[in-house]
Amino acid sequence: MGLGILEVKSHVPVPGTSNVLDDASRPAFPQSPDAVPLKYDKSNAFILVPQPTDDPNDPLNWPLWKRDVILLILSAMSVIASTLSPLLAANTVTLAIYFGRDFTHMALLTGYHLCGVGVAGVIFVASARIWGKRHLYLLGTVLIIISSAWGGAAGTNYASLLWARVVQGIGLAPFEALVNASVGDLYFVHERGKRMALSNLALFGGAFFTPVLVGKITQTIGWEWSFYMIAIFAGALLPLIFFFVPETAFARPEYQASSRSGENASTPLNGVHDLQISGESKDNQTPNQSGPASFEKQSTDSKNRNAAPFANTVPPKATFLQSLRLFNGRKSDANFFKLLLRPFPLFFHPAVLWACLIQGTLIGWTVMIGVVLAAIFLGPPLWFNEVETGYMYTGPFVGAILGFILSGLLADWSTKLLIKRNKGVYEPEFRIVLVALQLVFGCVGLYGFGVTAEQVARYGWFLPDLFFAFEVGGMVLGAVASALYIVDAHRSSPWSF
Repeated sequence: MGLGILEVKSHVPVPGTSNVLDDASRPAFPQSPDAVPLKYDKSNAFILVPQPTDDPNDPLNWPLWKRDVILLILSAMSVIASTLSPLLAANTVTLAIYFGRDFTHMALLTGYHLCGVGVAGVIFVASARIWGKRHLYLLGTVLIIISSAWGGAAGTNYASLLWARVVQGIGLAPFEALVNASVGDLYFVHERGKRMALSNLALFGGAFFTPVLVGKITQTIGWEWSFYMIAIFAGALLPLIFFFVPETAFARPEYQASSRSGENASTPLNGVHDLQISGESKDNQTPNQSGPASFEKQSTDSKNRNAAPFANTVPPKATFLQSLRLFNGRKSDANFFKLLLRPFPLFFHPAVLWACLIQGTLIGWTVMIGVVLAAIFLGPPLWFNEVETGYMYTGPFVGAILGFILSGLLADWSTKLLIKRNKGVYEPEFRIVLVALQLVFGCVGLYGFGVTAEQVARYGWFLPDLFFAFEVGGMVLGAVASALYIVDAHRSSPWSF
């Protein structure tokens, strides 16, 4: 495979490996007389991976502007949804006094909220795998609107606010679990880097900017309006999601499902799996002809279409009214209840375990810093109030922006560079390069914050906030790298969504 990536010893197709650039020095399979070249991008520089079908309803066939509009709307709603978890970070003291409860009860308002996110996420991922994602985005938005209005109107009823927080967690789950998967639905491999960075910025950036606003809102118009504001903005986005976010999941033909990430179902050649669909036996495949990989020709002629083993009649393009349906057919024949249990053994899958560690480690440290931030600055020697403590989240917000810019600039650029050095062959492992930057930013941020926060009287507030920004920037870089790797390497796996 080249560039230090281990070669497989068996003939099992390698997930994600694909030919993205033509290279004369790379041997390929002979083309049959009816074969036509694979589809390329508009510049004719990159082979499209995954290969789009001829179906006009395939999201990969939609105009780029339409796909970008969908992602922008989902990202905007992700910003609103991501504010829910840290919503109480800056006004914990105010709420403790208001409800006459201790800090443990205040922490439970976030703890049970996160339980709602976790449980709903398992159910929603299984549902998305079978019936698609559109209905879940709409359901999540409606639940966020209702629960946010409910939380603001809870008054002095702690139990009512607690249940509102749980429902908020359920509403958040689709946007936290599925937006990155929609990026994989909507874009080719060479288009995903900047878009994945944007979707992660929406989730992380919104979360870190929330305390900055909530502290000021609580001081000026009351903590209730931090809930009401979310209901208002989510309500404004609901029509956009309903009218302009169609279903992004697409049930691809079986022969294409094995090559969505570019992997080949045929015999490997020099570690490269060309995108090819062939009715010939392996005995007829000889590596003595160079050229781009190819699909068997799918003629529009009805006679040839009936004779082709995989060809089907191209369905008509869905009308705008048809695109508004909540469901447009099953996306998988898998059993729903088996899919519910599937995430648990996946923790032992090396790729999933690696992604969880890459993301979870710095996310855990970020949560830890958020917990101790109030204790450090609300008390001596600085004696910050809640508004000033909220302003301390400006640093991590800037760090999230910095991580977004770096990952957006480097994710696709570094991958294209490595593809050229690898004779036009793409490997999902090329996405892991960003983890090196995560190591640098994350370590600088964590060690720097620890040293300066321990002696805040000496260093003041700026340096801890600066190092907090570095740590969050590293977290975003790692999240983008791991999400891109999982989406590119395992899009066709039976557990993917």
